[in-house]
Amino acid sequence: MQIPIAKRRTFRQNLALLLHYREMLLLWTGRELRSRYRQSILGIGWALVQPFVQMVVLTVVFGIFVKIPSEGFPYPVFMYVGLLPWTLFASSVSSAIPSVSNNMTLVGKIYFPREILPLAAILTRIMDFLIASLLFVGLMIWYRIPVHSTLIYVPLLLLIQTFLALGISLLGAAGNVFVRDISFALPLGMQLWMYASPVIYPLSVVPNRWRNLYLLNPMTGIIDSYRRVVLFGQPPDFQYLGIATALTAVLCFLGYGYFKKLELAMSDVL
Repeated sequence: MQIPIAKRRTFRQNLALLLHYREMLLLWTGRELRSRYRQSILGIGWALVQPFVQMVVLTVVFGIFVKIPSEGFPYPVFMYVGLLPWTLFASSVSSAIPSVSNNMTLVGKIYFPREILPLAAILTRIMDFLIASLLFVGLMIWYRIPVHSTLIYVPLLLLIQTFLALGISLLGAAGNVFVRDISFALPLGMQLWMYASPVIYPLSVVPNRWRNLYLLNPMTGIIDSYRRVVLFGQPPDFQYLGIATALTAVLCFLGYGYFKKLELAMSDVL
């Protein structure tokens, strides 16, 4: 069956339309937040419990048994600086990709910019990220890690990785409406991607001959930049971050174009 193509609009028209529906985006984000922790005893406290348990398990396995180098920092702190942005990225993509297919009844009844659904899913995960950051503040105090002025780069890094998650999510969400195998493959894919990123180990352990290939993973430059600005008090390596930013821009361009191309066709899939 041939998939119908949506009426083409310019980027400016699509952006204006999204801004027109901004109240729906905020309302849907609030709905996502409320529904996630409904009928839960801990409620939003799970945003702290989950990364804490992950940190403890990974510290025991890789910090005590395997003894992965941590660049002179306590392994829980070193690892958590990578785990925190990775968890935001992985959870954003994992919840945003099925967001359209999970709401096909709504999609089939009324028109609104469909990108609102993955956007709301990502915004919800950013709230979890901010809450989970409180645990990192506690680790910094416990281990007496100094606070550096280079923390001013953190909003920039957060912005880049948010757009990275959005680009991938738009590609996946559009495809998942028509090919549901994407949802089934997603958990395995994110798990493999984590081990291919410097989350539990430093970038320095990657052999130089593989470094250029390794940097084609945009999360490499992003996680390395977080560690530089938060722990080492250094600005990001702008070569590494530049590669990540360029890849993010390409993925956003492709993802948004593909998503908008199939937007009208989504209403016919019930």
